[in-house]
Formats: sequence, C-alpha cells, structure tokens
Amino acid sequence: MSVIKPFKGYRPPVDIVEKLASRPYDVLNSEEARKECEGNPYSLLHVTKAEIDLAPGTKDSDLTTYIKVVENFNAFKDYGWLVQDNEEKLYIYAQSMNPTDANAHWQYGIVACAWSEDYVNQVIKKHELTRKDKEEDRMKHVRITNANVEPVFFAYPAVAEIDAIVSNITKEAPIYDFIAKEDNFGHRFWVIDDKATIDRLVELFATEVPSMYIADGHHRSAAAALVGQEKKENNPNHKGTEEYNFFMTVIFPDNQLKIIDYNRVVKDLNGLSKEEFLNALTESFDVEDMGTEIYKPAKLHEFSTYLDGHWYKLNAKAGTFNDEDPIGVLDVTILSNLVLDKILGIKDLRTDKRIDFVGGIRGLGELKRRVDNGEMKVAFALHPVTMKQIIDIADSGNIMPPKTTWFEPKLRSGLVIHTLE
Repeated sequence: MSVIKPFKGYRPPVDIVEKLASRPYDVLNSEEARKECEGNPYSLLHVTKAEIDLAPGTKDSDLTTYIKVVENFNAFKDYGWLVQDNEEKLYIYAQSMNPTDANAHWQYGIVACAWSEDYVNQVIKKHELTRKDKEEDRMKHVRITNANVEPVFFAYPAVAEIDAIVSNITKEAPIYDFIAKEDNFGHRFWVIDDKATIDRLVELFATEVPSMYIADGHHRSAAAALVGQEKKENNPNHKGTEEYNFFMTVIFPDNQLKIIDYNRVVKDLNGLSKEEFLNALTESFDVEDMGTEIYKPAKLHEFSTYLDGHWYKLNAKAGTFNDEDPIGVLDVTILSNLVLDKILGIKDLRTDKRIDFVGGIRGLGELKRRVDNGEMKVAFALHPVTMKQIIDIADSGNIMPPKTTWFEPKLRSGLVIHTLE
C-alpha cells in the first residue's frame, strides 16, 4: 500500500504567486527560459534554470550554474518570496486547460510527500526508462538545494472517499487562483490544515491505494528517491522518519487525467514512391483517403497519415496486433512495427535522425505544417494511450516505447516546495 505524509511547505505570498509559479525546468530550453523571465525577478525559473542569470551560453550543468541555484533559492527565502508553513499540511492542486469555460474539465491532485522506499520497492511504479545522466543532473539539484523544488506528477486508482474529501474542501475558495499567461491554463490551490482530514487521507492511501504510478517526472522521481537513499546511507543515526526519506508529489485520481496524443513525422519514404508507400500500408491496414481536411484518429488502433497534401485513415487489420500483450496492443507499437520499421526502415526511435516527435498539444496542424514546408515527408497521428494501458504496463513491469505519453497541463512549479531538512 502507498505511504504519503504531510509536510511544511514553502509557498509564495498570494500577491506574487502568479509571477513566481513557472513552467517545469524541462519544458523550456535556456534561451526560452531567459526570455520568459525578462522583467520578472520572481519567476522560479531563476532557481530551476539558474543559468539564465549567467552569461549566455552557460550550461545548466556548469558548476557556476549550481552555485547560482543555491544563491537564488536562498534569496527567494530571504526576500520572503517563499515562506514556510509552520505546521505539516497536505494541499490540493487543480488544473484546467479551459479555465474560463463554464463546463471546463478540472483535475484535482493531492500534494503530499511520497516515501522513497516505495519507489525502491516498486510500490511507486514507472512506465518509462530513465537515463543516468539526467538522473544525476536532477540529483545535483536536490542535493544543493536540499529540497524538492519541483513536484512529480503521480496517478492513483480513484477512491470514492478520497474524491469526496477533495470535493468538500474545494467547495471553498482556493488560496491561489490564476490563469498562466504563457498558455492560458488555470491553476488553483488549497491548503488542508485540519489534522483529522490529513490523518484520514494518509490512512486512505495506506489502506485503499495499492500503488501509485508516475505519470510525468520519471527522472525527478528517480533523483529524489536516490538522494534519499544516499542520505540514509550517510547517516549513522538514520531512523527512517527523517524528511529526506520523502519527496514531493501531486497525486491525481486516474479517472480525471487527460492524456494527449504523441505523434510522429518522418523525413523520407525510405526510397519508396508515394504510390508504393500507400500500397505497402494496405498489407496491415485498411487505408482510406480522407481528402485535404485534417483527420484526427477517433479510436484505438486507428491512425491518420498526412502525405502529399492528403490525409489517410489507417485501421489496423485484425491479427496484426496482440490485445493480450500490454506492449503489443499499444498503437505506438503497432505503428513502429508495421510502418516505421517494416516499411520505412526506422529501427531505433531513440537514435534515428529521420524521425521526430510532436506533442499533441501543438495540434495536427503542426504535422501538416512540417510536411507542407518540405522539412518532413510524411506524418502520423495516433489516438492517445489510456490510463488503463499505462497502469497495465506498469503493473506488468514493462516499459512504454519512447515518446508515448503526453500529459497536459504540466504541473506549475513554485506553488509549494518541500525541503529535506
């Protein structure tokens, strides 16, 4: 079962929260972050991407960058831009991509600390591989700040009583409520300070939530858990209750999350003509010309491809995939096996320079644009994976193929920070 705990979060005053809360460190490159922070000293990007305050060209991995991280983080606390709660609390964080719509979908997550041992023992389950260099980069950030500056995005199988508690709390006005100017996404935040409610939520996770699942933030999860293990090994008086045994998460019920498609564009047809390529597709797919209007796949195992000004609907034929195989049933696997590998000769999605990936947040118009301008030859749009598929894969101990999931909205950084002290 899952262990969560409250913590004494560092939070910004209400009057600067909109300026301080930032997009995650890995959504922007250094120059984009530098531009986004122009004229805004409050942005947490000064802590998560501190190279923006150094000479252009300074890398995020440079020693001077890490020194600047600590300097800026301490300054934020000294200036009163981050103030610590005086007691351990849980929090609720809600997000919407259409906050001004009366019928907007909001997703409500509980902000809590997860237990590092649950990550080590695979009670916290992952569906992506992590890279050691990226783990080490995030570990350095945790070590030098002695904090989880940015949360990780978890999901859990929905529990009716947890939903009811969250619903009751969120009937009250949130302490933070703003629409981010960069993307017009809505963000709301509540503080849970009633001890009985906190204790009940902790108990419900311990008794009703057998596992939690990393939705977004595999490298941050690994880094936080590994730093906790380091501190444990280096403390001869380790008891297990120290704050470094826990790391900050936002945990959403699985039935509220929206996963967006993650699409592919390819530079050439592997020496085939348009007619030869379309004919090759008919071996594994029913192919239908949908004309010049953008066509979005409507269901699992249905794809669309854009080639030479036309959109084509592809339906995978029966027998070309295995519904009993949690990896084989994925549309990214079907496309990779039957099209990218078999027809286009793309064997390794991680290293082949002929393929690129486009998050569905950009829309299918971005696929059309990149083909029409000659940068790419053909584009493939996929139906998004489901939370059930992610959970099935994580439960089976398997790993998703690369570039499969795209969760949106991303968690805003800076609404609350967890220190390991």
